[in-house]
Amino acid sequence: MISITPKSFCCISLGNNCRFQFRSKFITLRPMIYPLVGHLELRDQLGTAIANDRLPQVFLLTGPNGVGKQRLALWAAQRLLCQGSDGIEPCGRCSPCRKVLNLAHPDLHWIVPIPRPKASDPAKQVDEAETAIADIMGERRENPLYGMPDGMASHGIASARLIGRRVALTPVESHHKILIIGYADRLVPQESSPEAANALLKLLEEPARDTIIFLTTTDLGRVLPTIRSRAIPLRVGRVSESTIRAYLTAHLDPLPTPAELDERIRRAEGSIGAAIAEDEAWAKAQGAATALLDAITSSDQERYARCLAQAPWQARGEFSAMLEALAWTLNDAARNAVGGRPRRPLPQALAQANNPERLLTAIDRVDEARALAQGNTNPQIVLATLTDELAEGLA
Repeated sequence: MISITPKSFCCISLGNNCRFQFRSKFITLRPMIYPLVGHLELRDQLGTAIANDRLPQVFLLTGPNGVGKQRLALWAAQRLLCQGSDGIEPCGRCSPCRKVLNLAHPDLHWIVPIPRPKASDPAKQVDEAETAIADIMGERRENPLYGMPDGMASHGIASARLIGRRVALTPVESHHKILIIGYADRLVPQESSPEAANALLKLLEEPARDTIIFLTTTDLGRVLPTIRSRAIPLRVGRVSESTIRAYLTAHLDPLPTPAELDERIRRAEGSIGAAIAEDEAWAKAQGAATALLDAITSSDQERYARCLAQAPWQARGEFSAMLEALAWTLNDAARNAVGGRPRRPLPQALAQANNPERLLTAIDRVDEARALAQGNTNPQIVLATLTDELAEGLA
């Protein structure tokens, strides 16, 4: 076993010859293959453990969005599968290294949240999940700087069964199978079909000797306790503002104005992923959250009108994104109430909020609504209940 308390940070470097093309929400980069930089202390400990065949089998990487948790897991997979290194770092030249960086190694299985399959037959659900994940990996080959999954995407029963299917395979080209499960906090246990979730927990408790598992999450507390107890936690820290500034200055084309660059770095809060992502979707969610707060603090009539405007069958992904933006906004208001600096300018509805206890309670109510939004609950009913609670709590 190894004990890891990393103090180093991570970012993704894509070389000096890369050009950025803005497409939709995120930046498209070429070439696809890129090295990992940073995390030197953590990589030293992981690489040493791999070289000495002393690597634990289940890890839980925690840290903010965009700091490189899944990319670090990919680096570890590359080192485990590498055939040309006897040290800490993978060689980067052998066929397994190239296959890993092209997401094409048959012994690497990267599982990410997906929308709930539409098929009713369990076997077809697994096939649908496999196709959805393959499509996402194809997108990541084209654009390695991927964004957040849809708010409604999760690791459901079909994904759990797919993981069991992958783990049951015999390694094809290596002595190891590597499983990366991004956003492990989105594992959804379903009472109607507990055997799949239980099988996944059994896998984590007693993984096959040839299987190494990396789970990632932004919040350790949101991962099922039964999973946390079976994994070695590794903290992936934020990147310094100077590192983000140097990275953006070297790679963004066109480069923002100094004021825009300063604002982007401030909003990124130590996450290169957040710094390079375009904010169109987030700005839309933030605007919806601000409009909701205005309605809540305006009048009962405005609040009821906003709830009725939320169709019970539409835009559940956008609905979840709005709730996430609302939680961030309330968190900023709580910071402001205790003398801290908000990460973004506060909307007028919260500018004078000065009761941190009520704001934290409001955040809890929003988190409960987000959990309901992950299921089949009518979003109009969820919003009506939430706004009623927030109107009372923020009065």
